[in-house]
Amino acid sequence: MNPILALVITNIIWGGASPIFKFALENIPPFTLAFIRFFFAGLIFLPLAIINFQKIDFRRFLEIFLVGFFGIFINISFFFLGLKKTESINVPIIASSGPVFLYIFSILFLKEKPKLKVFFGMMISLIGVLIIVLSPVFLNGQKISVGEVEGNIFIVLATMGTVFSTLIGKDLLKKINPYIVSAFSFLTSSILFLFFVPNEFRNWNFINLNLNGWIGIIYGVFFSSAIAYFLYYYGISKIQAQEVGIFTYLDPIVAVVIAYFLLGEVPNFFYILGSIFVFGGIYLAEGRFNWHPFHKLKVKN
Repeated sequence: MNPILALVITNIIWGGASPIFKFALENIPPFTLAFIRFFFAGLIFLPLAIINFQKIDFRRFLEIFLVGFFGIFINISFFFLGLKKTESINVPIIASSGPVFLYIFSILFLKEKPKLKVFFGMMISLIGVLIIVLSPVFLNGQKISVGEVEGNIFIVLATMGTVFSTLIGKDLLKKINPYIVSAFSFLTSSILFLFFVPNEFRNWNFINLNLNGWIGIIYGVFFSSAIAYFLYYYGISKIQAQEVGIFTYLDPIVAVVIAYFLLGEVPNFFYILGSIFVFGGIYLAEGRFNWHPFHKLKVKN
């Protein structure tokens, strides 16, 4: 398969994740859906991990666990909780601001020296994120939708989870087979999700599962996890890593199209304005749309 086509398909799948999962969450609770998705996806990757088995010391095991903790457990928890409160089209734009937070945390924790042009561009992107996060305030005036603002903040926290996983395991996939990382992080994260499932079963059980929920489960296990990750790893093995980021800009386009037909969501003025600031800032900082925080480690919705 052509690696470019593989990456295009991957980002079409991931771009559709936010509206499809929001559709599913109308029926199935978030932690139940998260557990099912990553437990069974982990089982799918387990044979590939066994085939590519390699000895891993305790430090690498800890890194894999922390990558899964931040990149899956924290990311997906806030991703699902945020989706229940805000519009799904906000998610890929806010997630695209990952470079902003990665840049800030790199300066704070890795002591990297800031460059004026990059700093200025990232601050423009940050303004774009704030416009989208606070858009319910601008739109509703005195009738502020606290829940929607909270949902947008949850998506920011989900993005930060992925950024922390990138900082912790930035060199992990260079030394450990990606299928081992996926299987272990998927299965350990599913155990963490499982702790929250009993509370959800007080008001829900599988008898209530309808088409919405089944779509979320099938899409999460097979498409957004197994197929997308497999195609992603294939794609990045064939082309240069710095070119991978360009495909992530398909995500917002796919999300808007699917959200319109599935959920009736339509971009408003502040969504468009915020998007211009986010992508404009990244372009100013990097010189072109080629950079994304998941180049070194991909943990997606």
